[in-house]
Amino acid sequence: MDAYDLIVIGTGPAGEKAAVKAAYFGYRVAVIEKAPHYGGAGVHTGTLPSKTLKETALYYSGKYEKGLYGIDRELSKETSISDFMHRKDYIIQSENESVRNNLLIHKVDIYHGIATFMDATHIHIRGLKEQIIEGKNIIIATGSYPSRPKEIPFDNKRIHDSDTILDIKHFPKSICIIGAGVIGCEYATIFSTMGTKVFLINRNDKILTFIDQEIIQIFLKQIKRDGVDLLLNKSIKSIEVPRVKEDPLHIELDTGEILHVDMFLFAAGRNGNTKELQVEKLGVEVDEKRETIKVNERYQTAVPNIYAVGDVIGFPALANTSMDQGRVAVSHIFNTGDLEQIAQVIPYGIYTVPEISTAGISEEDAQKQKLSYNVGIARHADMARGKIMGAKDGMLKLIFTNEDRVIRGVHIIGHLATELIHHGVGLIESKRTLNDVISKMYNFPTLHDLYKYAAYDGLGNLSGHKIKK
Repeated sequence: MDAYDLIVIGTGPAGEKAAVKAAYFGYRVAVIEKAPHYGGAGVHTGTLPSKTLKETALYYSGKYEKGLYGIDRELSKETSISDFMHRKDYIIQSENESVRNNLLIHKVDIYHGIATFMDATHIHIRGLKEQIIEGKNIIIATGSYPSRPKEIPFDNKRIHDSDTILDIKHFPKSICIIGAGVIGCEYATIFSTMGTKVFLINRNDKILTFIDQEIIQIFLKQIKRDGVDLLLNKSIKSIEVPRVKEDPLHIELDTGEILHVDMFLFAAGRNGNTKELQVEKLGVEVDEKRETIKVNERYQTAVPNIYAVGDVIGFPALANTSMDQGRVAVSHIFNTGDLEQIAQVIPYGIYTVPEISTAGISEEDAQKQKLSYNVGIARHADMARGKIMGAKDGMLKLIFTNEDRVIRGVHIIGHLATELIHHGVGLIESKRTLNDVISKMYNFPTLHDLYKYAAYDGLGNLSGHKIKK
């Protein structure tokens, strides 16, 4: 029986980084991956594929040129689904090889098969052959899978979850999407960008409530303009699949409304991949509803030598946080002393059209905390670089406390939002003030000027009049 200092179950963003870090410090490490490929949902069904499709949709639709440079280019009728999916498939293949090579370079032993705990240190692997391996420490990084309610007749052809939607064989003329969370909003804007009529349904009256709601209101106006019908406070009552495949799906809402659409996507939640592990028998706590594993601040479960990281522990379930959760867990297991916790200021990126990215507190947070605060705003269209690009939309918003002018939150919607946010993260982490931003020098022309102009706007709001910029 092979014995290891660390066994990692799963090769997604969290598992890969945990395994490689432990191996880098000289420990004997094994990973177990049940799929024939590497990288988990981050590479194959989630982060990278959906973001690649978003960029591909912008390219094929001409929105990069039309929205940013004023050039009108219609979507080619000859554009096939294979053309559309080609870049996605290339990225998946490339990143799959990158993960595999990273593990091999660091001399991590790789096992393929389904992992089940025999006890706290022994794992049974059911693959091409059955094996048992031993680990002094174990990290669970098995990720998540899409929720599939029994009442929805998934067929992976016209009725999809957020994994199978990546394998569609034709562009739908219309689509109904359930769930206006991050995944639902991303796919809604991808499809609308490609000319599909989109109905986005949410059972609550607000969407993306963890994002500053002024940003969300701008987002809602833009997606409505782009042809997305957002139906709030509604849910699905039934779905009728016609016998003739060319006929539309018949979707009845709980309000009695009827939608006739070509395709359906259920994007309302994901559950932790824990069923096959059988960790409950060891005393590891698993949430009954979402099947996620409960951990402490060190990502340690109720069983001291077993840790869990990434999507399998639930929110925030982001690739960036998952990677560092894996690294932090290894730091605590082996006392490497280099990374005690993940960053306190996390950038959130939503790869919709337009992009949204945020860090720090929202205006709603400031109100709940009863802070004396103010805001400063700058718009893409007012920046020299924005004018060169032909940007008509987009905004950066700073939130700062009045007494010290310290920046507490940065919120961006528009072109390159997920890139621009990182400067804002640094400002929040280092407790920089509006005056600090004004004194910084940025290349000209760049969109980073948004920060300086937003800071000037904030000073103007603070003093009760606009200051000349």
